[in-house]
Amino acid sequence: MAPGHVGRSNRQNTGFACDRTNWESIEPGKSNSPKSYKLKLRILPRPSAILGAMPRLAHFRAKHDAHAVNAAEASAAILHVDMDAFFVSVELLARPELKGKPVVVGGQPDQRGVVTSASYEARRFGVHSAMPLRTARKLCPQAIFLDGHHELYGQWSDRVAAILAKYSPIVEMASIDEAYLDLAGTERLHGPPLSVANKLLCEITSTTSLPCSGGLGASRLVAKVASDQAKPRGLVWVPAGSEPAFLAPLAARRIPGIGKVTDSALKAFGVETIAQLQVFSQERLEELFGRWGTALYRKARGIDSYEFFVDAEAKSLSHNQTFGTDTNDPEKLHATLSYLCQKVGKRTRDAGLHARTITLTVRFANFDTITRSHTLAEPSDLDSVFLKTVLDLFAQAWRGKALLRLVGVALTGFSAGSGQLDLLDPGRRDKLERLARTTDRLRDKFGFSKLQLGGSLSKRPERE
Repeated sequence: MAPGHVGRSNRQNTGFACDRTNWESIEPGKSNSPKSYKLKLRILPRPSAILGAMPRLAHFRAKHDAHAVNAAEASAAILHVDMDAFFVSVELLARPELKGKPVVVGGQPDQRGVVTSASYEARRFGVHSAMPLRTARKLCPQAIFLDGHHELYGQWSDRVAAILAKYSPIVEMASIDEAYLDLAGTERLHGPPLSVANKLLCEITSTTSLPCSGGLGASRLVAKVASDQAKPRGLVWVPAGSEPAFLAPLAARRIPGIGKVTDSALKAFGVETIAQLQVFSQERLEELFGRWGTALYRKARGIDSYEFFVDAEAKSLSHNQTFGTDTNDPEKLHATLSYLCQKVGKRTRDAGLHARTITLTVRFANFDTITRSHTLAEPSDLDSVFLKTVLDLFAQAWRGKALLRLVGVALTGFSAGSGQLDLLDPGRRDKLERLARTTDRLRDKFGFSKLQLGGSLSKRPERE
């Protein structure tokens, strides 16, 4: 099979697996066509194969007839795209001299905080996300530690999302660096799903210079596991009906949803691989794990109970700030709360929503955490309304002396309409709305942190 081409086969006993190390590197800032990439596929016997301006995004929800789902009857058209070491990769665009070196993003090793991303060179020493920075330094003393730039990551995530939206009208951004696409029904426009997946991954890297991996399967679960197997810079396709064989040799912990507790419980019954889990009947697993046993039985066979649905209303929007050093500086705290209200306010307006309930979270230095909520008479999307409510709640929750570790602002109770005429006089409301629209446009163009309202300028708050 010639390099640079994706092979297809009509044989049902054949799987395809992508070579993981064969994508040519792209220099930052250069636009290369997908033809410059070399994607090799190995044809493997099925039993031993590693089978391998934005529209509204989609979301997942549980199917009402979940127990009737049969993955073998579906087509392998769900693609999971996962950006490889995303935060590190974005940082390397500006620091290309760090390529090939152990890099850790999240802060400096003498700071309180956790690793948000680590290069593959650092991961070889055991460094991983959510690990304390001090622990990462002990494991990899030679690592280069970088502060995070979350606003920048969001901008690059938006660029990736714009590319994804070109290939399917149904896209779910599961997080800032991963997404699911439903490619079913796009064959006439783009071609077969496997070919589309290859083309999409190539376009992401050639356009952004950011590496990514993909998994293509008949279910969300299988696509997720497949993309993990494909890392880094790979693509794994699991033909419909091949899910049990694909999952069998993997550790049971690789199934999404199985954490340390369940993994330990499974090991107590002699289950370490998915193949060993597949031996258990559904009835036996239900005896051992209750309702979770049913899910384990299905997951071990690559069956999940999720479906796409579009234009879903958000349940909540929130932003938190953990301080590098515990603080009781009221000026700094008020500035941070103003900044968080502006963040959630912009996200609310971007989504075309109005929030009715505002929740404040305060975490003290001893980790005691309290929340205070207030429901507005009418929903709003204005920063000033959110901030006034948050400061009132903050006055109730904090007496001015105790050191604080974290503050957070969350919005819930969304609707598409506004009743702000009841809260504000028409003239003032019109001015605030025009101000919000203007600041949103400027932030979209120059970046969120480039434009701050007065409340967050008195003492520049720490950034997320």
